[in-house]
Amino acid sequence: MVEKIELSGREQRKVLVRLLSYTKPHKRIIIWAFFLLLLTTIGDIVLPILVAIFIDDYLQPGRLEFKPLLLLGSAYMGIQIVKAILLFFQLVKFQEIALYIIQQLRIDVFSKVQALGLKYFDKTPAGSIVSRVTNDTEAIKDMFVTVISTFIQSGFLLSGIFIAMFILNVKLAIFCTILIPILLLVMVVYRKWSSQFYLDMRERLSQLNAKLSESLQGMSIIQVFRQEKRLRKEFGDINELHYNAGMKNIKIDGLLLRPAIDLIYIFALIIVLSYFGITSMHQSIQIGVIYAFINYLDRFFEPVNQMMMRLSLYQQAIVAGHRVFKLLDEEEIAPAQSDDPHVSITDGKIEFNNLSFSYDGKRDVLKNITFTANPGETVALVGHTGSGKSSIINLLMRFYEFERGEIFIDGKSIRDYSKSELRKKMGLVLQDPFLFYGTVKDNIRLHQSNMTDEQVKEAARFVQAQEFIERLEDGYDHKVVERGATFSSGQRQLIAFARTIAANPKILVLDEATANIDTETEEAIQTALAKMRKGRTTIAIAHRLSTIQDADLILVLHKGEIVERGTHQELLAQRGLYHKMFLLQNGGVEHLEDVAN
Repeated sequence: MVEKIELSGREQRKVLVRLLSYTKPHKRIIIWAFFLLLLTTIGDIVLPILVAIFIDDYLQPGRLEFKPLLLLGSAYMGIQIVKAILLFFQLVKFQEIALYIIQQLRIDVFSKVQALGLKYFDKTPAGSIVSRVTNDTEAIKDMFVTVISTFIQSGFLLSGIFIAMFILNVKLAIFCTILIPILLLVMVVYRKWSSQFYLDMRERLSQLNAKLSESLQGMSIIQVFRQEKRLRKEFGDINELHYNAGMKNIKIDGLLLRPAIDLIYIFALIIVLSYFGITSMHQSIQIGVIYAFINYLDRFFEPVNQMMMRLSLYQQAIVAGHRVFKLLDEEEIAPAQSDDPHVSITDGKIEFNNLSFSYDGKRDVLKNITFTANPGETVALVGHTGSGKSSIINLLMRFYEFERGEIFIDGKSIRDYSKSELRKKMGLVLQDPFLFYGTVKDNIRLHQSNMTDEQVKEAARFVQAQEFIERLEDGYDHKVVERGATFSSGQRQLIAFARTIAANPKILVLDEATANIDTETEEAIQTALAKMRKGRTTIAIAHRLSTIQDADLILVLHKGEIVERGTHQELLAQRGLYHKMFLLQNGGVEHLEDVAN
């Protein structure tokens, strides 16, 4: 279900003002574009007057003055040609402004996404975020390209038309002003209802993107478990809701846009013709004035029609802007860090002091976690699924903020270090490594310009990855597709190891880093890890206990608490939870009854 959201007139105005604030850096271009717009509008106002002069003063039987007609005709054609040229430059300038603004807006949104904390991504589908960065900003671009220029031009044109009408006939012009409140009423009603429908439509489009993104990422699971039919139905249901929202938009557009304005136009035309018809019974009237008035009336309603037609784009842009600014105003940002560049990690000593943590603020996933990892030591975290191992790493990497307890690095609060210092001195290798589109070399170097090709190759040799990399078609320049889909799990893991080694971190964090590597490769990796851990503080999550038997300290977690701690041999001697886990993994048949208990 989509949350029911309605935008009041005040909220819509706030969104508009905020969108217009993006025009400030482009004042010169905007002034130039509006100047061109003013000139083309003046041309539109002058043309009917020229025709009226021709009809009333020179269109007479048996009389043809060539010179005045030549001047009028030349002026008419000249204005049309100049208007066409100015219109071209005007459109280019407004497009230029729109592209500049959308470029900046997309950069702002993308930068904001990079600064958000992982907690935001836990609750927001990726497709919904993509929709805001792409579809919503595109809708905003349409507003700057067509809506604003149309409204400003229409404003100029309507003002000029009214002035010309008052010059031609004051009484009739006053009668025509009755139309203004009627038109404003139609606009207000349209804006009120269409904003709700467009918001619903945008939310449904966001859902469609989210479902599509989820389906593409999980295609292998969908096919293996035969979920195609269910996904098609879910996608179809959302698509149906999107269709229904679209039909509501079409109906209100069909009722309040062109048909309603045309009806008012016919009413105005009846007023004008009736006025001239009644007047003609008592006095003569000028045909040119009738032509000019009807022409102005037609030109009056054309910009009104344009404005009404653009109102739909305007409402889409306002709704899209509301969604984009909601993301930009999101307060679920990454945990704050100090900006002091002089505080640096030197030894890598890690201390957790009475740390408790909850993701939802209701249930603690970590309870009073206290331990110390001295420089150069390896601390391993073991425990059943959901025991809190990954949460400890998430807090150490500052993916989430904590409120109770403290984490110290080299005796200083982890909050006292800048984000760049933490990222530079801490290396993370996950169980399921992420590879970027590019080359193998790019994925190891991560576009660090100060890292040479030789350092990249040295890092690959260190983790025993050079053998399979050099067998690739282009070696280190081999293309990596999205998420490294053409590599095996073990190969992706080796590249991730090389990437971490190349960064030369002071603290090493391993989240079951050898889980996807075969036994033969694992032996080579364990040798490399032993070298890599020298001089580095290592925090390692392990499911296979055989990989952490040489750890300096093993912490056994259960339901968010440390229930046992010690070396491998000390924990086995305690014959507690660690002992049971070890027996289960090593086939201790003679102790099965003890394990069951």
